Amino acid sequence: MEEFKIENVLELLLEYGIPVLKAIVLYIIGAWLISRAIKITGKIMTKREYEMTLQKFLLNIIRWVLWILLIVAIVGTLGIETSGFAAALAAMGLAIGLALQGSLSNFAGGVLLLLFKPFKVGDTVEAQGISGTIQEIDILQTKVLMFNRKTAIIPNGPLLNGNIINFDSSGILRVETEIGVSYDADIPKTIEALRKLATDHPLTLEDPAPIVEVVTNADSSINILVRPYTLTEDHWTVYFYLQKNFKPTLDAIGVEIPYPHHVEIRKQS
Repeated sequence: MEEFKIENVLELLLEYGIPVLKAIVLYIIGAWLISRAIKITGKIMTKREYEMTLQKFLLNIIRWVLWILLIVAIVGTLGIETSGFAAALAAMGLAIGLALQGSLSNFAGGVLLLLFKPFKVGDTVEAQGISGTIQEIDILQTKVLMFNRKTAIIPNGPLLNGNIINFDSSGILRVETEIGVSYDADIPKTIEALRKLATDHPLTLEDPAPIVEVVTNADSSINILVRPYTLTEDHWTVYFYLQKNFKPTLDAIGVEIPYPHHVEIRKQS
């Protein structure tokens, strides 16, 4: 009886012990290889200056995929049929994909935004009818701090598929403004005065040079376009400076800015 028990134990050890031992060894080696692969991949991404958000996301995806492959390999080593396990994973993936179609679109958009970098945190952009400063780029959505200090959250799918205007891509912006003057004005003299006004501000760039030209002969005024260039962060400073000083500059040279006049006519008695 004792001999029978010892033989049974030996049989069990031979039948199950070796596969379990193989599985343990495979787990230890696989875990070490996964750790090394993640570290090396992270270093490569850092060297290539991937966005930190994208780095974390891709490293998590790689980590999960490698661990799933390792688990399948360990299950196979134990003698368990892995085809059913793989089929279950595929079915689960399909169900999740169908349930999260919109989120997957945003996810794909987030990956592409982080890869191709049409903008970065801190850039001033216009997209999806919203203008403001990029505050945060997540894998599913992008946060934009609007000029009225409200925060807009834009899904990455529609954001990537729409038009994106990045005002910071070159670091230089043109200040768009115009002023109307009377038809009695000396136009060359007026243009020279407005050009001096634009170039006198220390934040106005010399290159590209400011543009000051007649743009429209309107019904009651001659409209002159004034377009100085400045650094992106100085745009509004220069804009408000021009708006504040248009009238004093034109008053100094005797040029009138047309506006509706109310003339009171009294009947003579």
